[in-house]
Amino acid sequence: MSQETEWPPLAPMQVGIRGLCPRCGQGRLFKGFLTLRKSCEHCGLDFSFADPADGPAFFVICFGCVPSVIFALWLEVAFTAPYWVHLVTTLPVMLLTCLPPLRPLKGWLVASQYFYKAEPGRLAED
Repeated sequence: MSQETEWPPLAPMQVGIRGLCPRCGQGRLFKGFLTLRKSCEHCGLDFSFADPADGPAFFVICFGCVPSVIFALWLEVAFTAPYWVHLVTTLPVMLLTCLPPLRPLKGWLVASQYFYKAEPGRLAED
């Protein structure tokens, strides 16, 4: 039985954000906060194909860090806030906008690599 008929395609957004295996949707993708497992404990899919590189960090920087830095600059310019105010306001905002999205984004990118069969480019041979 081929892989396509044995395992129906799962939407990368559904399984990746929840940190589930992109093939079966039941096994876990992560063994730590951002560390991928070697393979799925349910279907045995080898996760060595997965290489999201800096993708999750790029998206978090663009959509999480930039707004939190803008908030910090606004706070400083508008109120000339002392350092302790930044410590109790800006630091938690930065941590909450930067750390939680990393894992779902990495899961989504890994699931997308599996779903779209992404692989390194190769030079065409004659």
